[in-house]
Amino acid sequence: MLTAFARAFRTPDLRKKLLFTLGIIVVYRVGTHIPIPGVDYKSVQTCVDEASGNQGLFGLVNMFSGGALLQITVFALGIMPYITASIILQLLTVVIPRLEALKKEGQAGTTKITQYTRYLTVALAILQGTGLVATARSGALFSGCTVASSIVPDRAIFTTITMVICMTAGTAVVMWLGELITDRGIGNGMSILMFISIAATFPSALWAIKKQGTLADGWIEFGTVILVGLVMVALVVFVEQAQRRIPVQYAKRMIGRRSYGGTSTYIPLKVNQAGVIPVIFASSLLYIPALIAQFSSGDSGWKTWIEAHLVRGDHPIYISLYFLLIVFFAFFYVAISFNPEEVADNMKKYGGFIPGIRAGRPTAEYLSYVLNRITWPGSLYLGLIALVPTMALVGFGASQNFPFGGTSILIIVGVGLETVKQIESQLQQRNYEGFLR
Repeated sequence: MLTAFARAFRTPDLRKKLLFTLGIIVVYRVGTHIPIPGVDYKSVQTCVDEASGNQGLFGLVNMFSGGALLQITVFALGIMPYITASIILQLLTVVIPRLEALKKEGQAGTTKITQYTRYLTVALAILQGTGLVATARSGALFSGCTVASSIVPDRAIFTTITMVICMTAGTAVVMWLGELITDRGIGNGMSILMFISIAATFPSALWAIKKQGTLADGWIEFGTVILVGLVMVALVVFVEQAQRRIPVQYAKRMIGRRSYGGTSTYIPLKVNQAGVIPVIFASSLLYIPALIAQFSSGDSGWKTWIEAHLVRGDHPIYISLYFLLIVFFAFFYVAISFNPEEVADNMKKYGGFIPGIRAGRPTAEYLSYVLNRITWPGSLYLGLIALVPTMALVGFGASQNFPFGGTSILIIVGVGLETVKQIESQLQQRNYEGFLR
């Protein structure tokens, strides 16, 4: 990987793309430290210090914003509204025929869906920004902080609207920066910004574990966490690269005096076909009951039960529900993102077949069978990786946002592998000498 980056910096046009990407990253990180108007910055810092890494319900969004959410900065919402909008549009593509038709139109349809994603991102940013401002004004953003109610000293409606507009504009700028990286930089811009947001929280989280440790002034716990992280990275790389290759043979066709086809290829089915989406879905779904309980008044029985069983990340009921939801969403997302019948029809249209399997319906049934078989180990792997932060919570007294947690490691390794592959492919194109020299 380091060799690929070194060769890329020696190539002039790739060096420009890499430097442009680094410049956008610097701009993005600067924006995560600019507070929005109407916020008492000293009170925010006091509450952040008192939280001591326990970020509660907003930990997942805070991780995706690179720690900007709890700082209530211009980029407080980060990339999360765009991620949510993309997932919603992807799910609606299966339900709404118009979106499905746009997806099949090629580049023009994809451009239209991207435009819809932008509009939905702005709408979600307004909704989430309003919720964040209301939470900060009520003091629920930092439960237990002595100065939580004075984070937003001015309760005027104009100030509230200004804060929401600033955060919405910040989300639009983040989306624009991501698209700039995609067009003029290296890799997928949104994925790169997500990578940077998560990686930015690693140093502080690791140092917090060191300060909380008791063995050899915390260095034993620190070293153990680093070792566990390296093992997890190796495991994730191994599983993310694993795939089942289904051979496909194309029959020969004679057109005039020329023969076409007769080639053999394969359909790569990844073990983890769903990626990190099931973990995000499960985390978000488990946050909903706790969020409702936090904003409800009184001491009813259901609120007490939720606070006792679904807020603590180390509770057996929370762990069991989290694991089962990840397995369910893994199968659900694979079912809507990969259509065996469509793949079988396309193969039949172009004269392709799987050796030993008849074209058409038997091919679709075979693909469904194989996909279900490899989704089981993929979903169990996702569940086990996602439970590592919970085990850290029990073993080291760490926060639920353990630095080498499932969501963060899956995203960082996935984005890193994809970016390196893109750099290597561009290097190969520029250094290809051909058959004749």
